Amino acid sequence: MSTLSKERGGLTSDSALAEARSAYRQDIHAWARNQAELLKAGRLDEIDAINIAEEILDVGEREYDKFESALAIILLHMLKWDHQPERRSRSWQNSIREHRRRVEKQLRKVPSLKIRNGEAVEEAYEAARSWVRSKRTSPKSIFPSHALTIGKRS
Repeated sequence: MSTLSKERGGLTSDSALAEARSAYRQDIHAWARNQAELLKAGRLDEIDAINIAEEILDVGEREYDKFESALAIILLHMLKWDHQPERRSRSWQNSIREHRRRVEKQLRKVPSLKIRNGEAVEEAYEAARSWVRSKRTSPKSIFPSHALTIGKRS
């Protein structure tokens, strides 16, 4: 077990780590700022590596969630457009356009999301299909069980 220097209060790495993990549970914002300072200062023996790794993974999942959410909104309005023609509106068209823009931007910012595109479309389609079904009295068989393609609509 390594010991931190006397200038740092004489804490052991284990006690500093326990303190960091406690801070993570109590105030993630303060914890994140502190961990960033430790990393920038090169004080790697004091970082909370396990929680830092978890947070890095969470960042990736949040990016995926944003991507999937935009796809779900596109698919929701496309399903509504196809299956509720009497209710078609400019707002649906605008929403489809805007969320396509968001998907394209997300793919530019995070190109690795392309690898998970099929998975995201299927999950987004199921969410959209479920939402539309919950708002209609029509049988669920009216909607295909899988997303076929996201074609252009005007």
